[in-house]
Amino acid sequence: MARTHLRKWLVCGVSLASSLTCAQSNSSPNPIGELRLRAVSPQSTKHHPAPAVIWLEPLGATPALSFRPHGRSTLLQKNRTFIPHLQVIPVGTVVQFPNADPFFHNVFSLFDGKRFDLGLYEAGSSKTVTFSREGVSYIFCNIHPEMSAVVLVLSTPLYAIADANDAFVLSNIPPGDYILHLWVEGLPQTVADRLTQHLHLTGQNVDLGVITIPATSGASDAHSNKYGNPYDPIPKSPYEH
Repeated sequence: MARTHLRKWLVCGVSLASSLTCAQSNSSPNPIGELRLRAVSPQSTKHHPAPAVIWLEPLGATPALSFRPHGRSTLLQKNRTFIPHLQVIPVGTVVQFPNADPFFHNVFSLFDGKRFDLGLYEAGSSKTVTFSREGVSYIFCNIHPEMSAVVLVLSTPLYAIADANDAFVLSNIPPGDYILHLWVEGLPQTVADRLTQHLHLTGQNVDLGVITIPATSGASDAHSNKYGNPYDPIPKSPYEH
């Protein structure tokens, strides 16, 4: 199934093992290119597309670009919601977690990106986490199961976040060989890895068209608390309001 989608997707993308040249959307030379595509997911709806990110990993002699100077980022807790829900940050970024609610929160992440547990902290206070390596961190509150956020840590600034139409526009791409990665919230990483492809880009604008993300069964928004147990349906904490 995934291979069929990839053949449709790679209208302008080719394997590094191929000697073919990528078909371009214009014929004039351009030292800095642009990449466009749409990734349609069965998890998306008209009004709530699934959060998704693409990024390019340079290969071989292709120059590796650096992020522009990046200060601290903020993942605000307000109205039992993390704001923003999705952040893409460079390796080494310090993220602040201020609590703007009138009650306690306990922010944690136990996934492959950054593992941490900030413990209980009160309204008006803030804690910080340094995201020191690449990866995806799914972030939750141990008190409020409806709260979730995602922090994607990258070592390349060549990334794009999907817009409301599930479309990506990635600009200022130097010519070279790349691995194109895709992350979609709710899509198992093993499935996302099968969509990874090699691209040879020549510094011109490229439109890869539309890909359809394979449907997955058993996907759920449910998650455990920081102890690996289900959340109590009737909160007993005096800090819950």
